[in-house]
Amino acid sequence: MQESRLFKIVYYLLDRGQATAPELAERFEVSVRTIYRDIDALSAAGIPIYAEAGRNGGIRLMHDFVLDHVVLSGEEKREILAALQSINITRNIAESQTLQKLSALFALPSENWLEIDFSRWGNQGFDKEKFELLKTAVIHCRQIRIRYAGSDGTERERTVQPYRLVYRSKAWYLKAFCMEKQEMRTFKLNRILELALLEESFVRRSFPEEPEDDEGNYPLVTLRFPKEMAYRVYDEFDGSQIERQENGDLTAAARMPEGPWLISFLLSFGTQVEILSPAYLREEIVRQAEKIVEKYKA
Repeated sequence: MQESRLFKIVYYLLDRGQATAPELAERFEVSVRTIYRDIDALSAAGIPIYAEAGRNGGIRLMHDFVLDHVVLSGEEKREILAALQSINITRNIAESQTLQKLSALFALPSENWLEIDFSRWGNQGFDKEKFELLKTAVIHCRQIRIRYAGSDGTERERTVQPYRLVYRSKAWYLKAFCMEKQEMRTFKLNRILELALLEESFVRRSFPEEPEDDEGNYPLVTLRFPKEMAYRVYDEFDGSQIERQENGDLTAAARMPEGPWLISFLLSFGTQVEILSPAYLREEIVRQAEKIVEKYKA
């Protein structure tokens, strides 16, 4: 226990520059007398640590006590710390000892450059808990049981072997082997309504990577939006797909997969979109709009 605390004191001083004995005592939950004994032990071990009395005094290490001989450039050290910062955030923990130690040993600050919140608006608990459970299942090869809301409106329980968490197009997905279907499936995290981590483990199978979507086979959809919808247009389309008209209106052209998703996507704009092409999409939107009118008339 004492050895661990001694290392932590060194890392803390490397990171902060200096600290008072009461500060260290509070940090490591020991008495001030114990801290002074630890300082003596470190000094006896050859660590260049000393204490200065006075108003601005404190316990500190010699200024050049850093691992400058590590064979890494300054840029490489910053890249490592940035990568660890992102890992630290996705782990959903407040402090990473590894990050703190390397930041101190590299004599570089760890910048808080990234913030990720896995929860949806109004949900501060389950989404984060779900992500943590899935991460544990993937890393430790544990089967999980889920209740999943399918695109056909049904809810089913499935036992799956989770392989990978994927973020794509503003949503998180789970790639997993479905024990019921005996094939790889992709599940949208927002549709996982319940989740249980099982005791059963599994051995990873070897599966070929899924081919990238061939967008060349998708129809080219051209849309017109009023200038007031610019915020939404830039949310949904890449700048290279958007053209601003003389009156300020925007047209967007992109190849998009056909099916219920596309119809729902277009309806989500309400009256603030005009489908220029293809013509059959205009007709389908008219049919869906008529169904909506009939529903509310009834």
